This record gives sequence, C-alpha cells and structure tokens, in this order.
Amino acid sequence: MTRRLFVVACLVSAVLTGCTFPSAGADPGPTAPTSSASPGTGNAIAAALRQVRVLGERPEVRGYRRDQFGRAWSDDHSGLGGHNGCDTRNDVLAAQLQAPEYRGKSRCVVIAGTLLTDPYTGKRLEFRKAKASEIQIDHIYPLSRAWDMGASRWPQQRRVDFANDEAMNLIAVDGPANASKGDSGPGEWLPINRNYRCTYALRYLQVAHKWSLPITTADRNSVQAITRLCP
Repeated sequence: MTRRLFVVACLVSAVLTGCTFPSAGADPGPTAPTSSASPGTGNAIAAALRQVRVLGERPEVRGYRRDQFGRAWSDDHSGLGGHNGCDTRNDVLAAQLQAPEYRGKSRCVVIAGTLLTDPYTGKRLEFRKAKASEIQIDHIYPLSRAWDMGASRWPQQRRVDFANDEAMNLIAVDGPANASKGDSGPGEWLPINRNYRCTYALRYLQVAHKWSLPITTADRNSVQAITRLCP
C-alpha cells in the first residue's frame, strides 16, 4: 500500500481501527530560533530553495526496489568513505557516535557507542550491536522518494552513489523516529526535535540540489515556514 492510500485508509477507519500517526508532522509550530542551527541557516535555506526545482506533487513511478540502489550499504561508491574497506553503515556509525567500539580486531564493525543527541528526537541514545535497529541510518532524502522524483531514470552507479552519500544524505537516528518518517519529505514529516528542524530542512534541500532532484510544493511551503524560525 502506498503512503497516500495508507493515510486515506486511516482517515476513513480511524474510529474503528485506531490508526496512529507520527507525533511529528509538517507543521513547524511555534518555536524560537534554535541554537543547534548555525547563524545564517535561515538565509542558507532561502538560498537553497532558489536552487531546486519544485513539482506540484510527488509522482508515482512503479518498479522501486531497494536493490535498484545497489546492495545495502555498499562500499563500492565514489563518495566519502567509498572503497575504504568498510561498509557505509559502519562508516556513518563510526563518524557520528561518540567513543565507538569495534568488534575484535576489526577496524570497521562498530558494536557500541553513544549518540549524544539524536537529531530527530533530541534524546541521548546508546548503540549496541545486539539491538542495532534502535539506531538506524536514515536517508534524509529517501530512496523511494528519489526513485519517484527522477532516480528511476539514472544509471545504476549513480543510484548506488546516492544511496551511500555519507557526506550529505546519511545520518544516524532513533529507529522508531526513522520508521515514522518513512519516505516522507518535509512537506509531510518533520523531526519531533524542533531544535533540528532548520538543519534538517537545509540538508534536505542541499541533497536535492546536489543530485538534481526536485521537491514538492508541500516541501517548499513547509520549508518556507521553517525558515522564518531559523537563526
């Protein structure tokens, strides 16, 4: 079922089935300018908005599969961390966790560490390999969304490079928060941690520009609302 059909189904059957929606949504709500965003973030978002193409809505392109973006967390990509002998997931964990611990003599496999402040929830999270799903690696601009917005026409290697864009598009986050985000953009979902919303909006636009992917009108409207609240 597509996300749109799921939302409609929930609206129709909410009373009977008790559908639960994520607590974070596209409405930025009232908040003061945030200290976690760098000074000038609002201006940077406004500038980034001028660099991206806007579509009225996200098209639906059939045929998406995860493996069309290559093997999950492939090291065979041309970006940051590519061909370094470690897979992308472990690269991101090693870079973003404090005091990462490695398996045995491995220089790659992260088995423990601390995410001091989860971007999406604001919580401190402890990573343990035995419960790896509690901290997940999120694509800020999701893969299936990219597929619909133009990546379906890309050559395979470009999709692999996009899926493993450690420099811009990948971030270690709380697992349940990542699940609530799904393949949404900022027009449909925002981090429950308001202190990260300016940075999230900017990075989403930067990824879109870097990879020549459009955003939706809903994305633009939400980001414009966020911009007024950024430093």
